[in-house]
Amino acid sequence: MSSVVACILIVDDTPSARETLGAQLLPEGYRLEYAASGAEALERAGALKPDLILLDVMMPEMDGYEVCRRLRDTAELAEIPIVMVTSLDDRASRLVGLEAGADDFLSKPVDRAELRARVRTITRLNRYRLLSVERKEAEQERARLLLEVTQAYDATIEAWSLALEIRDLDIQGHCRRVAEMTVKVAAAMGLAGDDLVHIRRGAFLHDIGKIALPDSILRKPGPLTHEEWESMRRHPEVAYELLSKISFLRPAITIPHCHHEKWDGSGYPRGLAGEEIPLAARIFTVVDVWDALSSERSYNGAWDRADVTAYCRDQAGSHFDPQVVDAFLGVLEREPSGPVGA
Repeated sequence: MSSVVACILIVDDTPSARETLGAQLLPEGYRLEYAASGAEALERAGALKPDLILLDVMMPEMDGYEVCRRLRDTAELAEIPIVMVTSLDDRASRLVGLEAGADDFLSKPVDRAELRARVRTITRLNRYRLLSVERKEAEQERARLLLEVTQAYDATIEAWSLALEIRDLDIQGHCRRVAEMTVKVAAAMGLAGDDLVHIRRGAFLHDIGKIALPDSILRKPGPLTHEEWESMRRHPEVAYELLSKISFLRPAITIPHCHHEKWDGSGYPRGLAGEEIPLAARIFTVVDVWDALSSERSYNGAWDRADVTAYCRDQAGSHFDPQVVDAFLGVLEREPSGPVGA
């Protein structure tokens, strides 16, 4: 900030007055510019955007008050500090100046020490104000760019999930449905903020590991062989290998990696049990099964709501976390009737 030379515009219709002010400020190292009339002052202020204007009051055609008013009415010039330099020392004249928008006053003849002190203080404050504005604008721009990047990330995630749905016709719309419901249940269980963001991403990506499966397995209409089933069971580990290399997705990795774990420890890939299973994955598991049973698939018809609800209650304590089941069913009661996949 100190390396930037402040620009001061001195406005006075009298050449000797301009020269006197300039001579007093020249040793301070400022960049000094001059205007001999109100009209010229407005023109030069627009071109220079000075850090300070020293403005004479008594000028022909357009006095300092009018110049001040016009500067304050011009958006790009309205914040420039204005010090009125005047031989009018009465209270009424100063009130007129304040109403016009003046920041300070100096009385003629100007005391050199007072002039330098006032200018030094005002230019420093103005530089600090401008720096604060620039910082705020930079922060806003960083926030805007971050939002754009985040939106691009999320659009990419949704595109990945759509690519999987195109390969597997049984799961059309499944990723979006389970993502939305998982977020609702997580919020009902007290999760908020970034946790919900990562949960939504993880839900969209829960089957990303299936990208490594051939169509002969992924689209097979009948039961899988033992070898095919072993390949299928690897998709959570494939997901982990893929997503762990992407830093912004690491917080979302628990759902793709652990959504086939079961509360009683009989799931895969690691055989986790109870609260060893990350909460996000425990929530998602219930929602995923609900959507699968409630939706029409090539290998089974859609169950009705009552049957799926009964199944979820029955699996609490074995497949599912009982507290998650309670929270899920509580959210479900507030949802419109009909299956998730409808």
